[in-house]
Amino acid sequence: MGLTISEKILRDHCDKKNVVAGDFILAQVDKCLANDITAPIAIDVFEKIIAGTDKGVFDTKRIILTPDHFTPNKDVASANQCKILREFAHNKKIVNYFEVGRVGIEHCLIPEQGLVVPGELFIGADSHTCTYGALGAFSTGVGSTDLGVAMALGECWFKIPETMKFVYSGKLNDWVSGKDLILYTIGQIGVDGATYKAMEFTGEVIDQLSMPNRFTMCNMAIEAGGKNGIIPPDKITEEYLKQVGATDYKIYDSDKNAEYSDAIEMDCNKIEPQVAFPHLPENSKPISEVDSLKVEINQSVIGSCTNGRMEDLRIAAKILKNKKIHPTIRCIIIPGTQNIYLQAIKEGLIEVFLNAGAIVSTPTCGPCLGGHMGILAAGEKAISTTNRNFVGRMGHVESQVYLSSPAIAAASAIKGYITSPQYLNNP
Repeated sequence: MGLTISEKILRDHCDKKNVVAGDFILAQVDKCLANDITAPIAIDVFEKIIAGTDKGVFDTKRIILTPDHFTPNKDVASANQCKILREFAHNKKIVNYFEVGRVGIEHCLIPEQGLVVPGELFIGADSHTCTYGALGAFSTGVGSTDLGVAMALGECWFKIPETMKFVYSGKLNDWVSGKDLILYTIGQIGVDGATYKAMEFTGEVIDQLSMPNRFTMCNMAIEAGGKNGIIPPDKITEEYLKQVGATDYKIYDSDKNAEYSDAIEMDCNKIEPQVAFPHLPENSKPISEVDSLKVEINQSVIGSCTNGRMEDLRIAAKILKNKKIHPTIRCIIIPGTQNIYLQAIKEGLIEVFLNAGAIVSTPTCGPCLGGHMGILAAGEKAISTTNRNFVGRMGHVESQVYLSSPAIAAASAIKGYITSPQYLNNP
């Protein structure tokens, strides 16, 4: 049998050239990532490994540190966390350390900076590291302990995952995006439906999908239990890489006779915009059903590593232009990086948001994990373009989070209840 793209990448990063899905390997990693929450633990592990030696990190150019979760620092504890990163980066001469003012939400920032390319084995002490599979890399989240070891040795243990193939056919309906495709998919297979599997996204719809939408889909592979999400590189991928100045990469693809644990067909002609109800991403419902329920909200969040890119902001601005946020709603918009923020200013999007009554934050993960910049009180409900809606995820354990695309989040902010742009003119 042939090999999948995930099997090929992992095989080429170890010294065993006959391994397949199910085999354990010790692999050489290309890049390591950590943020202000996960890095301090990894740094502690690293220091224990090298104690009594004069060793440094395995490669100063291949470790990436991004203080993005509780930044700008919200309290003394978060300031101390970031101080650990800052001092470690300085002492170890880490090239890719991004201080506040240059940092962005990590999974928006790293592709934008050309720091991940096709064919790489990329690990991060953050579960949404699977985002970079959109570029044809094998990227996955690991624990801080594994990350600390990798920073010292440049290696990590893996079990090569089996691959589930998802084939998206047909055409996208109005306002349907990559966020809707992945919410629908998770709704079909459940939050454990791809546990420790590679989720390979293919088909005619994926072939036409923009890079921001591809990032969104791979970002949420973990929400189905996936080890990684991945899309074989194509002309759209290569054009993106050219734009960000990324070079020196190797393109892999799955063999036609590759072995998959499952192959699932998705008819996109039947997929509407989706909303995932509390308290699991698998609780997805079509917007036609949701609109009739008139679910009132208190807050709308547009941003995050899932939906904080320029395309997302343009969609939100298109809907909010010459409109007003409902007087009972707090609408928080968070550009994914400083470059995205600046571009949004140049295009007039920030003016649109402010005129509508929204607030715009500096890039941060803050509200997504209930950190800051949008905490929910008891009994409050939010529509959010983030990736998780677990109990207490965005604040109080008695609050509720509904997941959606930027289009749904923007329209809902106007109406005051969860709806779609297509229903904005309804009474």
